Amino acid sequence: MRFCVVGAGAIGGLIAARLSNSGHDVSVIARGASYEAIRSRGIEVIESDGSSTIASKLSTTDQFVLSHSPDCIIVALKAHQISSVAPELASLIDTTTTIVSLQNGIPWWYFYREGGSYDGYRLRSLDPEGTIESNIPSAQVIGSIAFPAAIRVSPGVIAHIEGDRLPIGEPDGSRSDRAALISQAFSEAGFRSRVLADIRSHIWIKAWGNLAFNPISALTQSTLREICEFPSTRSLAADIMEEARSIAGALGVNVRLSIEQRISGAQEVGDHKTSMLQDLESSQKMEIEPLVGAFLELASLTDTPVPRITAIHALVSLLDSHSQIKATET
Repeated sequence: MRFCVVGAGAIGGLIAARLSNSGHDVSVIARGASYEAIRSRGIEVIESDGSSTIASKLSTTDQFVLSHSPDCIIVALKAHQISSVAPELASLIDTTTTIVSLQNGIPWWYFYREGGSYDGYRLRSLDPEGTIESNIPSAQVIGSIAFPAAIRVSPGVIAHIEGDRLPIGEPDGSRSDRAALISQAFSEAGFRSRVLADIRSHIWIKAWGNLAFNPISALTQSTLREICEFPSTRSLAADIMEEARSIAGALGVNVRLSIEQRISGAQEVGDHKTSMLQDLESSQKMEIEPLVGAFLELASLTDTPVPRITAIHALVSLLDSHSQIKATET
């Protein structure tokens, strides 16, 4: 298959490298230092055992221009970056292109063909002006959840910490040929990629943890292990997740995991820095609205009280504001 991976961060780089090394035609759209590094030497993936592989056959560009139309576009950007490139991204999409959404948190297409009371509702916290919705056809989107933990060590160099689950699913839960093909390609690349009949309930499992652990991690500059082992932050994470479970219930979503199981799973990952903490340390804008703000919108939509989520959103938003001011000054 012909893949175009938009975004060469930790997860985008890992997926692009593995797909290329498994024989697929892969183009990567990257900018700045990432583009220069990938163009000159490809993408290196360092595994947890110290072994490494280099994907040198993939192509890269810093423009939304390709020599051929891709069969599949993997959008591996952070959610808050999508609207700014959506009009350019639209130029790569034809009627046969499948778009795989690979964002943390609640995705912009969440209510497309959701089948419930809010079917078709546009999440303003993720797509305030409707730019994404008007440029990326929802009918061509397949959801995915990236469970691997990875870090971009430097431009073009990815450290894969652990995990290989990369499930996908149609928004309406149907079994489709396109989902089967992408699942097969991901599996050939070394990921465990099942086609899920209920992608949203699985999105909630990961988003649930992101909501709790990412802001706590950034605010305390702590790893997952440290958060889970310190009684007060473990308790706070559980309280935040309980509020999120109430939102899920109001939306008719059954989160098929206990809070204790979710926290224990995060603890087992060990001394891993969340994406929000990584962004803070590198003076990048943090992914607040997809990971936290979207839950406030869902809470408002369903009239669910969420005092802890409201508080953590305010705190991490102020932290991000200070971080961006300092980055501008330096």
